[in-house]
Amino acid sequence: MTERIAFVTGASTGIGFETARALRSAGFIVYAGARRVEKMHPLKAQGITVMHLDVTIEDSMASAVALVEAAHGHIDVLVNNAGYGSYGSLEEVPLAEGRRQFEVNVMGLARMTQLVIPRMRDAGSGRIINVSSIGGKIYEPLGAWYHGTKFAVEGMSDSLRLELKPHGIDVVLIEPAGTDTEWGTIAGEGLLSASARGPYKGQAHVMAAALASTSGQLISTPPRVVAKAIVRASTAKRPKTRYPVGRGAWSVLALRRVLPDRVFDAVLWNSYKRFTG
Repeated sequence: MTERIAFVTGASTGIGFETARALRSAGFIVYAGARRVEKMHPLKAQGITVMHLDVTIEDSMASAVALVEAAHGHIDVLVNNAGYGSYGSLEEVPLAEGRRQFEVNVMGLARMTQLVIPRMRDAGSGRIINVSSIGGKIYEPLGAWYHGTKFAVEGMSDSLRLELKPHGIDVVLIEPAGTDTEWGTIAGEGLLSASARGPYKGQAHVMAAALASTSGQLISTPPRVVAKAIVRASTAKRPKTRYPVGRGAWSVLALRRVLPDRVFDAVLWNSYKRFTG
């Protein structure tokens, strides 16, 4: 059986960490990349190769992909998971931070994809799995930068799916709901840093509490559940184009489809206010 090679970005914690483990258990040779290499040491015990990867630096991305392709000649599955959530009012978040949000969540994903396409195209097969979010279909106050990136990932992936279909390459979107990782806590801290003292402070405290609620709570989805969906997308003969996953993902997306915008606005805001007690 031909060896199957998977490359996972953003693998130091949460969804990326669990995805690397799950793909290895499914029989893949796995390379896991992230800036915080020390966080990935436990992956080595499972036979996963870890490497430093910064998706905002060209040399880091190019050398990582080149290393894997030199060792194996190909990459079968790229999981673009690296990303973070930058929250705060559009007025108050510095443009430099907005650019960084797009650099990590969109441009890094795009560049990693560019780097693996040529070998996949030559082989006539491959799978690019982009970790988006239900936040690529819905929105939140003080989340313009983050949701802007996820809407971009959705549109980019849809276009890319058609673009690469003639070359035998599948493009898949993973759309998690709130996941029990450090993501929500970090996003909430950034939000308060940007907007807790200005004209948006009321909304900021509500949203920070809502974001923090995704960490260590029963309402959140364990990252291993998202990882299982990524494994299904990686191994299915004909993968779905999208995998909404996690508690509430399907119901939230269904509400977004059927409710008028202003009704959905009210439902969304009232659901967040409950986290402030």
